[in-house]
Amino acid sequence: MAEDIATGRLPEGTRLPPHRELAYQLDVSPNTTSRAYGEAVKRALLRGEVGRGTFVRSTDTDPTQAEPETLRRSDSGPIDLSRNLPMSGFSEQHIRRVMSEIANDTGLRSLLDYQTDADLEHHRAAGQTWLASCGLSSEINCIVPIVGGQHGILCILMALMQPGDLLLAEALTYTPVLAMAARLNLQIGGVAMDEEGVVPEAFEAWCREANPKAFYMTPTLQAPTTVTLSQARRTRIAEIATRFGVILIEDDVFGPLKSDKPEPLAKIAPEAAIYVTSLSKAVAPGLRVGFLNAPTKLAAALHLSVNLSVWMAPPLTLEVASRLIEDGTAAELTGQQQRIARVRQQLVQRILGVAVIPKLSDGFHVWLTLPEGWRADVFTAECARLGVRVSEGRSFAINAGDAPEAIRLCVSHEANEVRLQRGLEIVAGVLRQKPSGSSMAI
Repeated sequence: MAEDIATGRLPEGTRLPPHRELAYQLDVSPNTTSRAYGEAVKRALLRGEVGRGTFVRSTDTDPTQAEPETLRRSDSGPIDLSRNLPMSGFSEQHIRRVMSEIANDTGLRSLLDYQTDADLEHHRAAGQTWLASCGLSSEINCIVPIVGGQHGILCILMALMQPGDLLLAEALTYTPVLAMAARLNLQIGGVAMDEEGVVPEAFEAWCREANPKAFYMTPTLQAPTTVTLSQARRTRIAEIATRFGVILIEDDVFGPLKSDKPEPLAKIAPEAAIYVTSLSKAVAPGLRVGFLNAPTKLAAALHLSVNLSVWMAPPLTLEVASRLIEDGTAAELTGQQQRIARVRQQLVQRILGVAVIPKLSDGFHVWLTLPEGWRADVFTAECARLGVRVSEGRSFAINAGDAPEAIRLCVSHEANEVRLQRGLEIVAGVLRQKPSGSSMAI
């Protein structure tokens, strides 16, 4: 229903059938359709009119005119634009179906026991299919199942690096990587970026002067800036890494959301790059299932690192994910997330303005450079005072002193579009304020 409303298949004002009639049409329980209608009202997709029925809500509806129940729910707690998660609710019915199938399957017993490499063969085959959808062909023996992308990154660092080794990352990067480097006693260096992403010449300078062991990067829908690295820059970076013997750690968890992304680094330089993907951003974060694609020479070390950290990726969740991939459901859910992302990106641009957000990305986050005079910490605090959580740009910086005055907005964690719209309007209102003296950048 949410997808059909977002794509216009169910135009605003459309009168929906009574939930019992819809249950009969779909051959499901009336309780199911009743709960679905309730969830849609909660998300401000529908409105109910006593004596008339249920209608698709207008996108221009004033949030203050929402139904009392919607208002009660939407007013509870801060509006959270700080968590970069996919839209919830799409995967539940499919995962419920697959879990029911597994529960009635004679193979359930084997999924509750320790697994050997041979047992994992069909899970790696599903990973091969998922990797192909990301634009990467892979050999079965080079695929390593992991417990989500973050676990995969930690396993890579554990397998490749020793205390004191130098890890490079983009100057603005995925924050947990900084914590991992500190925990493993690694040095970390920030590679300069511009409006097109990481600068190849800056990477080469690090290679010439400092002997880095690996370079972690998110070339597609970069976290946090949303930049997607061009094919030309990818080729240049792959060439530099190959020449200097630096392993590229390509975090592509956002890749499935990008409809027209360039080739993965792991395809350009298969022996120099480890590719990290997961189902977290496109299917369901709670599954905690992902895959590494490793160069042949590193696959065994990565398998060992996974064994050391968790012994094995949980077979039961791997089986759920594998079935979703194999029957095409994962691809369908990814398509839904892509469409919702576009709709919400357009909402951001409509509320904040084209001058503020001149270019849309395909992902669920927006990088907002603040007007002159605003300090990001003060802007973030003002949003928080007004009930909206955002992420300060400095929290992603390897060198805090070099961080731009910017914030990241995530537009997917809030399922209720009334709350999202209200949060964005608050952010837009703060942007229109004239910074006070204490807000001035130093």
